[in-house]
Amino acid sequence: MNKETASLWRGSSEPLLKALHILTRDGKLNSDSRRKLKQVQHLVQLIEPYLQRTLAIRSHLHVTDFGAGKSYLGFLLYDLVLREIPDAKLTSIELREELIQKSIQLAKDSGFDRMEFISSSIESAKLKNPVDVVCALHACDTATDDAILFGIRENAHAFALVPCCQAEVSAQLDQIPAPEKSPLFRHPLHRREFGSHLTNVIRGLFLNSLGYAVTVTELVGLEHSMKNELILAEKKSTPEHPESLRAKDSLSKILTEYRLQPKLLRGV
Repeated sequence: MNKETASLWRGSSEPLLKALHILTRDGKLNSDSRRKLKQVQHLVQLIEPYLQRTLAIRSHLHVTDFGAGKSYLGFLLYDLVLREIPDAKLTSIELREELIQKSIQLAKDSGFDRMEFISSSIESAKLKNPVDVVCALHACDTATDDAILFGIRENAHAFALVPCCQAEVSAQLDQIPAPEKSPLFRHPLHRREFGSHLTNVIRGLFLNSLGYAVTVTELVGLEHSMKNELILAEKKSTPEHPESLRAKDSLSKILTEYRLQPKLLRGV
């Protein structure tokens, strides 16, 4: 890694930066890649405090990246955070075997020996280690819900979610008879956008109702995309806490008002 890159990147993996197209094949930066370098570091900076607090509480740190795709989020977290934490582990779950094999090779090229890659659906995944932090970057449609449910079952301390392609709620809104459709989602375009927004509101309230403190923020993604909503959640209390109960009541009212039965609630 050349001096200019090393001054901008506290990680160690030049192969990772090339895979992200931040470095050119000859290891150089250009103006566009400098911008992208700042974007990916911004993403990690948003998530890192949750990793550190989880480690402080549990004295171990196992991050699980669901619907991982090319596992870029996992690689970034490992290179910039977990690599410096003894015994910290990261597991990437991805159904497509060809992507798993590419990730295994990139981890080998980078010297990342505490990363594991599993070819599996989210629901069927079998893990060797406890799940401390759940990540899901652009896991499509209800795959984000599968990741949330998996983390809840495994008593995850924290979540970092960037949802994608939320179609389930929009489809359920479409089933409401035309005369009864709210002006908020009468038109298909509005229905898609409102359904996407409502999906993430439901996810936040669901986590609140189980004792998680939730923060929703705008994310500058790994690529130009409108899908840049980052949901961060951390276990703070119990489902019996008054704030959790209020969130449960709010969630129930929304589901009733819009006649929704999302997978997230059916999977509990």
